[in-house]
Amino acid sequence: MTAVLGGCGLTGGSGDVTLKLIAADYGDSAANSSQKYWDGLAKEYESKHSGVKIEVTVYSWNDVDRKVKELVDAGKAPDMAQIGSYADYADKGLLYTADDLLSITAQADLASQLATAGQVKGVQYGMPFAASTRLLFYNKTLFKQAGLTPPKTWKQLAADAGVLKARGVKYPYALPLGPEEAQAETMQWLLSGGGGYTDTVGTYGIDSAQNVDTFTWLKDDLVDKGLTGPVAPGKLNRADAFAAFASGDVGMLDGHPSLMKIAAKKGVKYGMVPMPGVDGESENAMGVADWMMAFKKNGHADQVGDFLDFVYSEKNVLAFSREYDLLPVTTSASEEMSTDKQDADLKPFLDQLPLSELYPVDKTSWAAVAAAVKKRIGQAVAPGGSPAATLAQLESTASTAENAE
Repeated sequence: MTAVLGGCGLTGGSGDVTLKLIAADYGDSAANSSQKYWDGLAKEYESKHSGVKIEVTVYSWNDVDRKVKELVDAGKAPDMAQIGSYADYADKGLLYTADDLLSITAQADLASQLATAGQVKGVQYGMPFAASTRLLFYNKTLFKQAGLTPPKTWKQLAADAGVLKARGVKYPYALPLGPEEAQAETMQWLLSGGGGYTDTVGTYGIDSAQNVDTFTWLKDDLVDKGLTGPVAPGKLNRADAFAAFASGDVGMLDGHPSLMKIAAKKGVKYGMVPMPGVDGESENAMGVADWMMAFKKNGHADQVGDFLDFVYSEKNVLAFSREYDLLPVTTSASEEMSTDKQDADLKPFLDQLPLSELYPVDKTSWAAVAAAVKKRIGQAVAPGGSPAATLAQLESTASTAENAE
C-alpha cells in the first residue's frame, strides 16, 4: 500500500502527500490533550507509510468549529476535520462521501444508527467519531441519608427533590438550561416526555403538545417549587452543574460519562439510572455524536481513506474511547468494551446507545436551531415565563431556518 500511495503523485514532484487534520480537544489538561493522542497516532501511521505525512492541529471545543469554517471560507479547507457537525459542508458539495473513503470492512463496522445519522438525503458524509449517552446521576450519600431510592418516574423525581430540599440540599435537581449546552438538557427532557425536536418523519415539532406538557411540568413541579437550585436554570451551565455535583451540592442531574471521573476525584459516591419518564423509565435515551469528515478541495481521497481506515481500527477506537470516557462508534470496539472488566463503568452508557436518539444533525438548519435553544429555552421556566410561548418561538425559528436551506 505504501508503494502505491507514495507513487500517486497527486501533489506533483516527489509524490509525498501531507494530510492536514483539524480536530477537537477532548482532554481536560495538557496531560491528556487530544493533541497527544493524534500525534501518537500520526507517528505510528507515518512509520508504515513513508509517502504520507499527517499534520494535526487540535483546538478547544470553543474554537474548533469556527476555525474550520474560517479555513473553508478562505479556500484553505483541511483534508479532514473532526468537529461537531457536518451537514452544512455536505449540503454545499464540499465533502467526500464515506463510500469514497472507507474500506467496506471499516464502513460496515460503524454503529448503524450513528452511520445513519451521518447521512444527508440517504448519502453518508459524516463519519461518527465519538459518541456519548446520558444517565441520571444521583448522590448516593444524600439519598441514603434521606432514605430515598432513585426515581423511575417524573413524580418520584419531584418527590425525591422535595425531600432533598427540605434537608438543605442546594440543587435537589440541577437543571442546566444555560447557554453552554442547553440543547442537550432540553432534548433529554423532551425525549423523556415522549417528544423531541423532530417528529417521526424528521419535521421540526418543537412546540408539540408533548413538548409543551414536558416544559410545563418542569416549570410547575420543579422550578417554581424551588427544586432546581439557587441559580436559575437559564443561567446554569453544564460545567457548573457538574462542578456542583462533584462538590456534593446536587442531589440529581443528567450526566454523561465524564462526570464519573469528575465526581470520583472529589470523593462523591454516585449512582446512575436511566432517565425517568412520565410513567416509568424513559424509552428513548439521548445520544450525542461528533463527526469526522473529509474535504474534496485538495484531492487525496486514497490517502485520506487509508488513514481513516487506520483511525477506525478496533485498537485505535478503543484507545480513544478509554482515554476520554467516550463510547466507541464501531461495533467491534463496542463488543470488546461491553465484555471487558476495565470498561465496566461505561457499560450502562453503552447499553443506552442502541436506544438513543441523536440531534437532527443531518439538517443544515440544526446549528441555527441549537443556538436559539441555548439562548432562549431558559425563558420557558423563568418566573412569569410561558413554556408554550417559548417553544412556539423556537418552532418559528426552526421553520424559518429550515425553509432557508
